[in-house]
Amino acid sequence: MRGSGVVRAAGAGRASMRMCTVDEERGTEDVLFRADCDGSCQRYVVVAPKKVAPGATRDVLLVLHGHGADRWQFVKDPRGECRACRDVAAERGMVLVSPDYRGDSWMGPTAEADILQIIRDLRAAFRVGRLYVAGGSMGGTAALTFTALHPEMVGGVVAMNAVANLLEFDSFPPGVEAMARSFGGTKEKLPEEYRRRSAELFPERFTMPLAVTTGGKDVVTPPDSVLRLARAVSERGGMVRVFHRKTAGHSTSYRDARAAVEFVIRMAEKGARRRG
Repeated sequence: MRGSGVVRAAGAGRASMRMCTVDEERGTEDVLFRADCDGSCQRYVVVAPKKVAPGATRDVLLVLHGHGADRWQFVKDPRGECRACRDVAAERGMVLVSPDYRGDSWMGPTAEADILQIIRDLRAAFRVGRLYVAGGSMGGTAALTFTALHPEMVGGVVAMNAVANLLEFDSFPPGVEAMARSFGGTKEKLPEEYRRRSAELFPERFTMPLAVTTGGKDVVTPPDSVLRLARAVSERGGMVRVFHRKTAGHSTSYRDARAAVEFVIRMAEKGARRRG
């Protein structure tokens, strides 16, 4: 059974459009919303447990797609990274949220603004517990960037085959070109913008559980910067798990992806119990 609806909610001092196309059989909503930052129409997909009690608190797994993909990658793609996130979210009764975040944006300013608006949208719709962020390749990079920019919002982060230093990244020309479009210029012209979006330079902000997966033969997003970030966070007493496969390339197995997501959730829950 399918349907659609429009919700108008307060946001940034004006009404903002939110239109949902609902697939009740699969528990998915394809959400169209008007971005507060520039008035454009953007989208994200929500996959929620079929039975959610009114007023119930739900943890959220925000998943970020890779370069050349869109919001449906983590919802439909059979690859290990995507299936692992779907399976863990479903088994734990979490809400899976997958945004377009401006296509090949590499978490530029407008993508960042969209994610913040989506989080506000979710909090207006139901009681959000912990927010976890995960992604692969560009999505893993974006997950690290968003976490470094807004650590207070993130309960745990998983970065698979990512980059943590955008100032030195030059191994994937399409990504470098996309960053220039998204960030408003090249790293030579806007070094501070690239710096503030480079997670490696802010290890002190990663106080939440962090899991990374890397491949020793990954020539698209070489593992060096992510491994340095993980080491720096660990040296500061952070909760870190590294899945480094020396012979692997630009991909993560289902087993490692699942273990990475389960690690950050388990450690976040353990920390919450200890504080309680």
